[in-house]
Amino acid sequence: MKRFAQLIKTLDSTNKTNEKVAALAQYFREAPDADKVWTIAILSHRRPSRPVKTTWLREWAADLANIPMWLFEETYHIVGDLAETIALVVPASEQENEKSLSAYLADMIALKPKKEAEKKAYIQQHWNRLGYYERFVFTKLITGGFRIGVSQKLMTRALHQATDIPEDELAYKLMGDWNPSTISFEELVLAEDTSHLISKPYPFYLAYAIEGEVRALGDVTEWSVEHKWDGIRAQLIVREGEIFIWSRGEELVTDKYPELHVLREALPNGTVLDGELLVMREGAIGTFNDLQTRIGRKTVSKKMLQEYPVAIMAYDILEWEGKDLRKQAFQQRRNVLEALLAKLPIKDVPLYLSETYSFESWEAVAEERERSREKHSEGLMLKHKQSPYQVGRKKGDWWKWKVDPLTIDAVLTYAMRGHGRRTNLFTDYTFGLWNEEKTELVTFAKAYSGLTDQEFREVDAWIKKNTLERFGPVRSVTPHWVFEIAFEGIAHSKRHKSGVATRFPRILRWRKDKKLEEANSLEDLKGMIVE
Repeated sequence: MKRFAQLIKTLDSTNKTNEKVAALAQYFREAPDADKVWTIAILSHRRPSRPVKTTWLREWAADLANIPMWLFEETYHIVGDLAETIALVVPASEQENEKSLSAYLADMIALKPKKEAEKKAYIQQHWNRLGYYERFVFTKLITGGFRIGVSQKLMTRALHQATDIPEDELAYKLMGDWNPSTISFEELVLAEDTSHLISKPYPFYLAYAIEGEVRALGDVTEWSVEHKWDGIRAQLIVREGEIFIWSRGEELVTDKYPELHVLREALPNGTVLDGELLVMREGAIGTFNDLQTRIGRKTVSKKMLQEYPVAIMAYDILEWEGKDLRKQAFQQRRNVLEALLAKLPIKDVPLYLSETYSFESWEAVAEERERSREKHSEGLMLKHKQSPYQVGRKKGDWWKWKVDPLTIDAVLTYAMRGHGRRTNLFTDYTFGLWNEEKTELVTFAKAYSGLTDQEFREVDAWIKKNTLERFGPVRSVTPHWVFEIAFEGIAHSKRHKSGVATRFPRILRWRKDKKLEEANSLEDLKGMIVE
């Protein structure tokens, strides 16, 4: 644990990529194999489920620090991070602890089914045995909230330096459904033969957003254009008579979409498709809000299958007849995909082909982009016709050109303190829109980005002087300031009081020029929904 905590401290203390890679590479050369596996798992979001309620952790930390609960809570609101608060308030340890990271993770897995008293004894015992930063990391692992600025690409670079295995091969090895409790470093990273892992997906190729003028990409006829569908990126795999569906977050979601299982019979073995999971009703694309009703469901009722049927919109083929096609040009892969879908042995299956377009001018591309929302897409994807299917996010061959965000003028109604360097400032805001009679502000969105540091400080000072009520860490404020809120998408929603759900809301600008009564209404917002 000491070595791992030092690694996390190093990674957290620098923004320089080369320094992070060097620290990780050194760790992968020196750490015990079991700790290496768990480190890879933690940094790729394969943490064990949380064994303890965070409310218990707060109570146990206050108890161990011998301080009243109200003081712990006030400290927590100021610090802004539970693990850091606990690391600070629990008395410092003078003991040496040589227990390994893998041993601690095994403890945490075994702890989950135990009774509260046993959990409390274990947690407090180890808080007492660990130094400040080790205690911080230990608590992060317990809460399951471990986030550190290390991408999968950065980690594979470090593993390449430590093992000399090519990065593309490492990226493939780390994909899929492996268990850090049972797999060895030899099996996960060093072993050459992974052909028996029939469910294994390929690393996803990700696009960059267009920077500057789109015409800077050159000859428009060299680019294939298609819509950027607003769903869940996924790979559909059919091998050895079995079907596997993987999300971009490397979650195996096969069981969550039983209507797609028919594709096991429709597609030949040795087929891997890249595409988008979408709600599709009789060929019409649903909204992302529709898809959210299916996300995270452990069981899917017949009614839900009827109301929100899911299909896959395929736009690439990565494997055909067991052969890896990723090095072939995009246009060649599309030809294979189109031929495959044109000759499916089973008709009316939940599999669609994402249409591609070729244009003679960038002006025509821009006109198609303007039609995105009516087609329930987020904009366009631009793919060079000669591009291979690469690993991760790389500039040059694949670009996304999203539509401009929707905007509306809303009123600040509630505020909470921020996190990290903003823990002493109220920077997390809730916004409302007028009802039809303009007598009440109806909450519709939360946002915490988009202002400058100076503007955040200015709003914070105003909030502290204009608080109406306090609800724990939340303050209601006098309705006064208008802000322009930008968002990517909008749909009807039964889960929100406003009846509307917005996607990725953020602050575009502070409208000091607008009076309170000039803010938009909920009806204005609903008028933006494309039916």
